[in-house]
Amino acid sequence: QVQLVESGGGLVQAGGSLRLSCAASGSIFSINAMGWYRQVPGKQRELVAAITTGGSTNYADSVEGRFTISRDNAKDTAYLQMSNLKPEDTAVYYCHADAARTFTSSSGPGVLPYSLWGQGTQVTASS
Repeated sequence: QVQLVESGGGLVQAGGSLRLSCAASGSIFSINAMGWYRQVPGKQRELVAAITTGGSTNYADSVEGRFTISRDNAKDTAYLQMSNLKPEDTAVYYCHADAARTFTSSSGPGVLPYSLWGQGTQVTASS
């Protein structure tokens, strides 16, 4: 079974740093773009940062310059380095990946894209 396993969340004081990790495991044909989202109670999940297999990145305006997303393609792992954390960064952070798996049908082999989500990890920045 394919899954994303997150680690690295926790409680820090405002201004502190944390590093989140997200590792894909299982029978995976390919992992394409990976990203981090966050959600607070009563609000929609929002994109924090994303990265392609080629290393192109995209950040939410609220974290630009403070957060850095990176990945190790050989390990199917993504990271989110968070610096100068603010109380408004407090949320559950979710890892996401655009994945693909192979299948075989009467028409022959094919590739099926699908989304993967991690279980979420709590990040709390106290004031």
